[in-house]
Amino acid sequence: MESGQPQQQRRWNGEVVVDGSEIRQLVENKEAFGKFVDQKFRLLDADGNGRLSVRELEPAVADIGAAIGLPDRGSSAQADHIYSEVLNEFTHGKQDSVSKSEFQRVLSDILLGMAAGLKRDPIVILRINGEDLNEFVENPGFETEAIAIFSQVEPTNATLRLCLLAALRQLTVDHGIPPSSDSWVMENVIEPALQELHADKLEQPVSQGVFFQEFRRFLAIITRRLQEHPVIVAHTENTFDGSGIKKLLSNKFELDKLLASVWRGVPKEKDRTAKEYIRVAFDRMADSVNLPPYGAVEQVDAVVNEAFKMAKADDGKAVDESEFKKLLTEILGAVMLQLDGNPTSVSTNSVIHEPMSTSSTLLSPSPPSPMVSSPSE
Repeated sequence: MESGQPQQQRRWNGEVVVDGSEIRQLVENKEAFGKFVDQKFRLLDADGNGRLSVRELEPAVADIGAAIGLPDRGSSAQADHIYSEVLNEFTHGKQDSVSKSEFQRVLSDILLGMAAGLKRDPIVILRINGEDLNEFVENPGFETEAIAIFSQVEPTNATLRLCLLAALRQLTVDHGIPPSSDSWVMENVIEPALQELHADKLEQPVSQGVFFQEFRRFLAIITRRLQEHPVIVAHTENTFDGSGIKKLLSNKFELDKLLASVWRGVPKEKDRTAKEYIRVAFDRMADSVNLPPYGAVEQVDAVVNEAFKMAKADDGKAVDESEFKKLLTEILGAVMLQLDGNPTSVSTNSVIHEPMSTSSTLLSPSPPSPMVSSPSE
């Protein structure tokens, strides 16, 4: 690897595991990271005045959002909130521009945070090439599983086409199927496979026997197409069980340090802050206690919302430092108890349509060097 190129991957059993180790190596190498920052700062400093305006920072913020898996800015209020928080990290909510040293300090903190998150929850890059799907179809238990799927997806008088598409949504990367919700997969794998089936059967009501026969044929065609054009998928698995909060609450020194840090970061008037900033502070603590950013996981959001409701932390009143810290601690405890009793497991599968190293202009080397191949047309 060339100096200053954060390729963030290692290989394990033929898969690529993105675990943040090379991001950390880059940041901790002062000389390499300094050159990396110089290069990126020059790219962003459009007017060449040696400072980055809010407008010039926006591409960096967008790239950081993309790197941590956020949807595009404007797609949701929650995502926009996180984008605003990233921008505030650079500007402290007050400055209209930042120097190179300020940019380097904040970028270092963000990259190290990303590396820590990837170490805890690595991303596995899967190459789906039809092998696992072929094993599934040829397995002696396929008929039993296909019949079980048919019983789940077959509404009265449903056509074969609708049943096949519904059945496909029951399969996952564990079966060797890339996400069928992805438009590229639908247009280049699934729809062409449907077109190879008997057109007259597709629009007719289907029996169990016909479904089984056509489902096997459908999957065999998809297998062949995946062999010709493998699909690259980024796979993650996370379980949120409150253990990160429990660890923090059991360490008074670390808890006090984190609470003091988030208290320093919220706006105040006469040593009091509005309760609305408790949500901002809680979101800043999320990574430290193994929670997702607010808006990322619906089930965890519901738990957090209930904890805020129980603590009456959304009533808009102002609180002093001790009340602020007490409320945050109570909310953390309530979330911990809920997740401990009912852990939330989440897996995500995203098709990679471009080389991972070029998905983020800010975080990629220049010129870009591909890490994984894209699905080919």
